[in-house]
Amino acid sequence: MYGGTFDPVHLGHLAVAESLARLFRLDEVLFVPARVAPHKRDAPPASAFHRHAMLALATETEERFRISTAEIENDKLHYTIDTLAFFRRALKDSAQLFFVMGADSWRDITTWKDWERVLTSANHLVFTRPGYDFDDVHITRAARDRIVDLRGASREAIEEVLEHGDQERIFWTDAVMKNVSSTEIRRLAQGGQTNFDNLVPPSVANYIKKYKLYTNEHETEFTNAGKHQAH
Repeated sequence: MYGGTFDPVHLGHLAVAESLARLFRLDEVLFVPARVAPHKRDAPPASAFHRHAMLALATETEERFRISTAEIENDKLHYTIDTLAFFRRALKDSAQLFFVMGADSWRDITTWKDWERVLTSANHLVFTRPGYDFDDVHITRAARDRIVDLRGASREAIEEVLEHGDQERIFWTDAVMKNVSSTEIRRLAQGGQTNFDNLVPPSVANYIKKYKLYTNEHETEFTNAGKHQAH
Protein backbone atom coordinates (compact mmCIF):
# COMPACT_ATOMS: atom_id res chain seq x y z
CA MET A 1 0.00 0.00 0.00
CA TYR A 2 1.39 3.34 -1.08
CA GLY A 3 -0.77 6.17 0.23
CA GLY A 4 -0.58 9.87 -0.51
CA THR A 5 -2.38 12.73 -2.18
CA PHE A 6 -0.46 12.18 -5.45
CA ASP A 7 -1.20 15.76 -6.41
CA PRO A 8 0.28 15.11 -8.92
CA VAL A 9 1.89 11.70 -9.11
CA HIS A 10 5.51 12.18 -10.21
CA LEU A 11 8.64 10.25 -11.18
CA GLY A 12 9.76 10.10 -7.56
CA HIS A 13 6.61 8.21 -6.55
CA LEU A 14 7.10 5.76 -9.41
CA ALA A 15 10.80 5.27 -8.62
CA VAL A 16 9.93 4.44 -5.00
CA ALA A 17 7.27 1.93 -6.06
CA GLU A 18 9.53 0.28 -8.65
CA SER A 19 12.52 0.00 -6.31
CA LEU A 20 10.54 -1.33 -3.36
CA ALA A 21 8.67 -3.83 -5.54
CA ARG A 22 11.98 -5.15 -6.84
CA LEU A 23 13.92 -5.24 -3.57
CA PHE A 24 11.12 -6.56 -1.36
CA ARG A 25 9.63 -8.92 -3.95
CA LEU A 26 6.23 -7.24 -3.82
CA ASP A 27 3.65 -8.90 -6.05
CA GLU A 28 1.55 -5.75 -6.20
CA VAL A 29 1.88 -2.08 -5.32
CA LEU A 30 -1.49 -0.55 -4.49
CA PHE A 31 -1.57 3.24 -4.83
CA VAL A 32 -4.17 4.69 -2.44
CA PRO A 33 -4.88 8.35 -3.25
CA ALA A 34 -6.13 10.24 -0.20
CA ARG A 35 -8.55 13.06 0.24
CA VAL A 36 -6.95 16.50 0.04
CA ALA A 37 -7.16 18.90 3.00
CA PRO A 38 -8.58 22.28 1.89
CA HIS A 39 -6.09 24.31 3.90
CA LYS A 40 -2.41 25.17 3.63
CA ARG A 41 -2.27 24.75 -0.14
CA ASP A 42 0.16 26.60 -2.40
CA ALA A 43 -2.08 26.15 -5.47
CA PRO A 44 -5.64 24.96 -6.14
CA PRO A 45 -5.79 21.21 -5.49
CA ALA A 46 -6.71 18.81 -8.27
CA SER A 47 -9.93 16.90 -7.78
CA ALA A 48 -9.97 13.24 -6.79
CA PHE A 49 -11.09 12.53 -10.37
CA HIS A 50 -8.02 14.26 -11.87
CA ARG A 51 -5.60 12.71 -9.38
CA HIS A 52 -6.97 9.25 -10.06
CA ALA A 53 -6.75 9.86 -13.82
CA MET A 54 -3.11 10.94 -13.57
CA LEU A 55 -2.28 7.86 -11.48
CA ALA A 56 -3.96 5.66 -14.10
CA LEU A 57 -1.87 7.23 -16.86
CA ALA A 58 1.36 6.97 -14.86
CA THR A 59 0.92 3.31 -13.92
CA GLU A 60 -0.75 1.85 -17.03
CA THR A 61 2.40 0.12 -18.32
CA GLU A 62 3.40 -1.56 -15.04
CA GLU A 63 1.39 -4.71 -14.39
CA ARG A 64 2.26 -4.80 -10.69
CA PHE A 65 0.81 -1.35 -10.05
CA ARG A 66 -2.85 -0.98 -9.06
CA ILE A 67 -4.97 1.93 -7.85
CA SER A 68 -7.51 1.87 -5.04
CA THR A 69 -10.26 4.47 -4.69
CA ALA A 70 -11.06 3.30 -1.15
CA GLU A 71 -10.16 6.59 0.56
CA ILE A 72 -11.54 8.98 -2.03
CA GLU A 73 -14.87 7.12 -2.26
CA ASN A 74 -15.36 6.12 1.37
CA ASP A 75 -15.96 9.07 3.69
CA LYS A 76 -15.36 6.82 6.71
CA LEU A 77 -11.67 6.29 5.87
CA HIS A 78 -10.26 9.51 7.31
CA TYR A 79 -7.18 8.04 8.97
CA THR A 80 -4.45 5.56 8.07
CA ILE A 81 -5.51 3.22 10.88
CA ASP A 82 -8.98 3.02 9.31
CA THR A 83 -7.58 2.35 5.84
CA LEU A 84 -5.27 -0.39 7.12
CA ALA A 85 -8.18 -2.04 8.96
CA PHE A 86 -10.28 -1.81 5.78
CA PHE A 87 -7.67 -3.63 3.70
CA ARG A 88 -6.87 -6.12 6.43
CA ARG A 89 -10.54 -7.12 6.51
CA ALA A 90 -10.66 -7.33 2.72
CA LEU A 91 -7.46 -9.36 2.38
CA LYS A 92 -7.87 -11.49 5.50
CA ASP A 93 -4.90 -13.88 5.45
CA SER A 94 -4.49 -13.98 1.68
CA ALA A 95 -1.61 -11.48 1.53
CA GLN A 96 1.23 -10.00 3.54
CA LEU A 97 0.65 -6.26 3.80
CA PHE A 98 3.40 -3.62 3.59
CA PHE A 99 2.66 0.06 4.14
CA VAL A 100 4.97 2.52 2.37
CA MET A 101 5.90 5.87 3.92
CA GLY A 102 8.59 8.48 3.41
CA ALA A 103 11.04 9.74 6.01
CA ASP A 104 8.96 12.90 6.45
CA SER A 105 5.92 10.84 7.46
CA TRP A 106 8.09 8.71 9.74
CA ARG A 107 9.31 11.83 11.48
CA ASP A 108 5.70 12.85 12.21
CA ILE A 109 4.31 9.37 12.90
CA THR A 110 3.54 10.04 16.57
CA THR A 111 1.06 12.75 15.50
CA TRP A 112 -1.03 10.19 13.58
CA LYS A 113 -4.21 8.79 15.09
CA ASP A 114 -3.50 5.54 16.96
CA TRP A 115 0.04 5.58 15.60
CA GLU A 116 1.21 2.63 17.69
CA ARG A 117 -1.60 0.49 16.26
CA VAL A 118 -0.69 1.76 12.78
CA LEU A 119 2.82 0.37 13.24
CA THR A 120 1.50 -3.04 14.30
CA SER A 121 -1.25 -3.32 11.66
CA ALA A 122 1.15 -4.02 8.78
CA ASN A 123 4.80 -4.22 7.88
CA HIS A 124 6.20 -0.79 7.06
CA LEU A 125 8.67 0.24 4.38
CA VAL A 126 10.14 3.59 5.39
CA PHE A 127 12.26 5.10 2.62
CA THR A 128 14.75 7.90 2.93
CA ARG A 129 14.12 11.26 1.31
CA PRO A 130 16.72 13.95 0.56
CA GLY A 131 16.94 16.36 3.46
CA TYR A 132 15.48 13.98 6.04
CA ASP A 133 17.43 11.91 8.55
CA PHE A 134 16.24 8.69 10.14
CA ASP A 135 16.05 8.33 13.89
CA ASP A 136 13.90 6.47 16.40
CA VAL A 137 14.02 8.74 19.43
CA HIS A 138 10.38 9.79 19.02
CA ILE A 139 8.82 6.32 19.22
CA THR A 140 8.29 3.79 21.98
CA ARG A 141 10.70 1.02 22.91
CA ALA A 142 8.26 -1.58 21.62
CA ALA A 143 8.14 0.07 18.21
CA ARG A 144 11.89 0.59 18.19
CA ASP A 145 12.46 -3.13 18.74
CA ARG A 146 10.66 -3.92 15.47
CA ILE A 147 12.91 -1.71 13.30
CA VAL A 148 15.13 -3.50 10.78
CA ASP A 149 17.68 -1.15 9.22
CA LEU A 150 18.21 -2.28 5.62
CA ARG A 151 19.92 0.83 4.31
CA GLY A 152 22.68 -0.26 1.96
CA ALA A 153 21.53 -3.89 2.01
CA SER A 154 21.60 -5.99 -1.15
CA ARG A 155 18.54 -7.68 -2.56
CA GLU A 156 19.89 -11.01 -1.35
CA ALA A 157 20.32 -9.69 2.19
CA ILE A 158 16.80 -8.26 2.15
CA GLU A 159 15.40 -11.60 0.95
CA GLU A 160 17.16 -13.34 3.82
CA VAL A 161 15.59 -10.94 6.34
CA LEU A 162 12.13 -11.36 4.82
CA GLU A 163 12.35 -15.13 5.23
CA HIS A 164 12.47 -14.76 9.01
CA GLY A 165 10.27 -12.96 11.49
CA ASP A 166 6.76 -13.69 12.73
CA GLN A 167 5.52 -10.17 13.49
CA GLU A 168 4.99 -6.94 11.61
CA ARG A 169 8.28 -5.09 11.24
CA ILE A 170 9.45 -1.61 10.27
CA PHE A 171 12.02 -1.73 7.48
CA TRP A 172 14.25 1.28 6.89
CA THR A 173 15.54 1.46 3.33
CA ASP A 174 17.47 3.81 1.07
CA ALA A 175 16.26 2.02 -2.04
CA VAL A 176 15.64 5.29 -3.87
CA MET A 177 16.71 8.88 -3.34
CA LYS A 178 15.01 10.64 -6.25
CA ASN A 179 14.33 14.25 -5.23
CA VAL A 180 11.04 15.25 -6.86
CA SER A 181 8.33 17.27 -5.12
CA SER A 182 4.61 17.58 -5.92
CA THR A 183 4.77 21.01 -4.28
CA GLU A 184 7.43 22.10 -6.77
CA ILE A 185 5.34 20.88 -9.72
CA ARG A 186 2.25 22.73 -8.50
CA ARG A 187 4.24 25.93 -8.05
CA LEU A 188 5.71 25.65 -11.52
CA ALA A 189 2.25 25.17 -13.00
CA GLN A 190 0.87 28.08 -11.02
CA GLY A 191 3.68 30.24 -12.41
CA GLY A 192 2.83 29.32 -15.98
CA GLN A 193 5.53 26.67 -16.48
CA THR A 194 4.50 23.86 -18.85
CA ASN A 195 7.67 21.79 -19.09
CA PHE A 196 7.38 19.02 -16.49
CA ASP A 197 8.96 16.25 -18.57
CA ASN A 198 11.80 15.67 -16.09
CA LEU A 199 9.41 15.56 -13.13
CA VAL A 200 6.38 13.54 -14.26
CA PRO A 201 5.66 10.94 -16.97
CA PRO A 202 4.90 12.52 -20.38
CA SER A 203 1.27 11.39 -20.20
CA VAL A 204 0.84 13.16 -16.84
CA ALA A 205 2.59 16.30 -18.13
CA ASN A 206 0.17 16.41 -21.06
CA TYR A 207 -2.78 15.90 -18.73
CA ILE A 208 -1.71 18.80 -16.49
CA LYS A 209 -1.38 21.06 -19.54
CA LYS A 210 -4.66 19.95 -21.10
CA TYR A 211 -6.75 20.64 -18.00
CA LYS A 212 -4.65 23.60 -16.78
CA LEU A 213 -4.25 21.97 -13.40
CA TYR A 214 -2.82 23.93 -10.46
CA THR A 215 -3.71 27.25 -12.03
CA ASN A 216 -6.60 29.58 -11.27
CA GLU A 217 -8.33 28.32 -14.42
CA HIS A 218 -9.03 24.73 -13.35
CA GLU A 219 -11.91 23.36 -11.30
CA THR A 220 -10.84 22.55 -7.75
CA GLU A 221 -11.71 19.76 -5.36
CA PHE A 222 -13.85 22.07 -3.29
CA THR A 223 -15.47 24.55 -5.68
CA ASN A 224 -16.82 21.77 -7.91
CA ALA A 225 -16.95 18.80 -5.57
CA GLY A 226 -20.39 17.69 -6.70
CA LYS A 227 -19.39 17.46 -10.35
CA HIS A 228 -16.25 15.47 -9.67
CA GLN A 229 -18.02 13.08 -7.33
CA ALA A 230 -20.36 12.18 -10.18
CA HIS A 231 -17.51 10.74 -12.27
